[in-house]
Amino acid sequence: MHVLVTGGAGYIGSVTVEVLLERGHRVTVLDHLVNGHRQAVHPEARFVRGDIADEELVARILQGDDIEAVMHFAASTLVGESMERPIEYFENNTAKTLTLLKILLEHGVKKFVLSSTAALFGTPEIVPIPEDAPVRPGSVYGESKYLVERMLRWFSETEGLGYVSLRYFNAAGASRLFGEDHRPETHLIPLVLQVASGKRDSITIFGDDYPTPDGSCIRDYIHVLDLAQAHVLALEALVPGQARAFNLGNGLGFSVKQVIEHCLEVTGHAIPVRIGVRRAGDPAVLVADSRLIKEELGWQPQFPDLLDIITSAWAWHRAHPRGYDA
Repeated sequence: MHVLVTGGAGYIGSVTVEVLLERGHRVTVLDHLVNGHRQAVHPEARFVRGDIADEELVARILQGDDIEAVMHFAASTLVGESMERPIEYFENNTAKTLTLLKILLEHGVKKFVLSSTAALFGTPEIVPIPEDAPVRPGSVYGESKYLVERMLRWFSETEGLGYVSLRYFNAAGASRLFGEDHRPETHLIPLVLQVASGKRDSITIFGDDYPTPDGSCIRDYIHVLDLAQAHVLALEALVPGQARAFNLGNGLGFSVKQVIEHCLEVTGHAIPVRIGVRRAGDPAVLVADSRLIKEELGWQPQFPDLLDIITSAWAWHRAHPRGYDA
C-alpha cells in the first residue's frame, strides 16, 4: 500500500514511517518542517516539504502517485500553549485537517488514520479510561482534535470515508533510527534525561501531594514503537466506510517519581529534583484501557516495561547529544 504520512518528520510520525517501510509499504512524507526534522525522514521514503492545507500541493501528490491511505500526524500538540494561542491551534489542527480531508475525498482516498489524543477525556471519571468514557476536553488542544474526530464521523457516514482514531497517552522511548527531539522539550522522560546528561540542572515535580502512593501524578507511558505498530495494524485492517476509535496505552501507570528513579537506574547519573506547585488541570491519574484494540486488532505492547522504554530513549539521546543537529 502507498501511504501518505503527514507530519512524518516528527517524533511519532518518523517511527511509524520506519515501521511502515519494514512492513513492505511505500511511503510519501509531507511535512513543513516547522517542528519536524529533515534528518528524521527515513531515507527510503519520498519526502515533500509543504503544508497540509496547500491544496495544489496535496492535489499534485495525489495525482502523481497511487496513494491509497493517509496517516495524519501533523498538528500542534502543546496543551499549555493551546490555551494561550487558541486560534493557532484551531487553525492548524482543525481547519487545516478539514482542507486536507476535502482534497483526499475529491481524489477518492477513503482510508484515514488519525493521530488523536487522550486529552479528549479531560479529567476522567473512570480509570483506566475506556473508549466510551465521556469526552470532555480540558484544553483547546483536546477540543481541536475532538472536532476532527467529529468531522471524520460525518465524512464516514456521508462520503464513505474509512477512518481509525487512535487516542494515545504518553509516547516515550526511541526506535533504532529515530527519537524524541522537541524544541522546546516538554515531555518528562527526555527532560529527566537532559538532567542526567548535564543539560539541565534539575527536574521539577509539579506537586507531590496528589492522592497517589508517592504523591506524584501517575501517567501511562507507551513505547513509540508500540504506538507505531498500532497505527500500522489499524491501517491494514481498515476498510472504506468503517469508523473506529481506540485508546492506546500500556494500561500501566507510572508516577513522576518512579520515572525519575528509573532514569537514575538506567543512566547512573545524579538527577537533582525540585518540588513545585501543582499545575492547574493536572489529573492525579491518567491510564488507558486498551483492551478494545487488543481484542479487535490483536495489538499487544512489546515494550511495556518502563526500564526498556527509558533505556531506548537514553541510547538515542547518547547517540544524538544535540538531537538531529548532531
